[in-house]
Amino acid sequence: MRKEMVQYLQTGQESIARIRVEHIIREQNILAAYEIVELFCEFVLARVPIVEVQKECPLELREAIASIIFASGRCSDLPELMHLRNLFTTKYGKEFVAGAMELRPDSSVNRTIIEKLSVKAPSGDSKLKVLKAIAQEYNIEWDSSNTEAEFNKKYEDLLDGSGSSVHQIQTPIIEGSVSSPVVSAPRDKTPALNSPVIDAEKHQVRESPTSPAGGARAGVVTKGNVVTMGHHSPAEEMPSTSPSSSDALEKARAAIAAATRASAAARAAAELAKVKITNQ
Repeated sequence: MRKEMVQYLQTGQESIARIRVEHIIREQNILAAYEIVELFCEFVLARVPIVEVQKECPLELREAIASIIFASGRCSDLPELMHLRNLFTTKYGKEFVAGAMELRPDSSVNRTIIEKLSVKAPSGDSKLKVLKAIAQEYNIEWDSSNTEAEFNKKYEDLLDGSGSSVHQIQTPIIEGSVSSPVVSAPRDKTPALNSPVIDAEKHQVRESPTSPAGGARAGVVTKGNVVTMGHHSPAEEMPSTSPSSSDALEKARAAIAAATRASAAARAAAELAKVKITNQ
């Protein structure tokens, strides 16, 4: 995904990069959330004797337990958290769990994990920061002034610009339909057999190597034409497949990293779920 951002920045497709960078930010946020959940699960696991003795949630464990409850509804890849939430519901009651899920003022949920698991779109500053980091990582000379101006636009400016862009897009379509030769041509007349347009189309069909007619024509002329026009050497096909394979490898590495972090958090949650938290 980061290499895709590099290609967009190098080719001047900043509008696409500004949208696709949100996926990178979400991946980073979910990985950071998994790390926090893993630490909180290990923290609570080390203090299970305190949890078993006290009826109310200990003050030192309130943030960790509330954060685990909050993450259980937003980390579908970790079903162990849902089991922990049921255990804490039995231990501390439904009101305590509801307070953490609804982010009430006294819920004590960790602020970082709230931000990492938020469904809101990333801010312009965060997207610009990630784009600059990617450009610096791959040593790209990228002028971010246009992107900064786009992120600093107000909502009213975007509304004003949308009307002009639509008008600019629709204008060529209307002009093309008015000057179309199909509309201006009389209905009662058929095109001549020696029309330059038709002759040019036939010429393209005969000489095009990619069209079925062109392929058949090449087979009729000589065998050499068939070899040169109908087949491509492996060396010519390799450059077109190498970028896609590298992108696939990068996505695979990102998926493996996410799965590794998720499995680590799941193991910590599972160890904590094995402990019988009795209701005193």
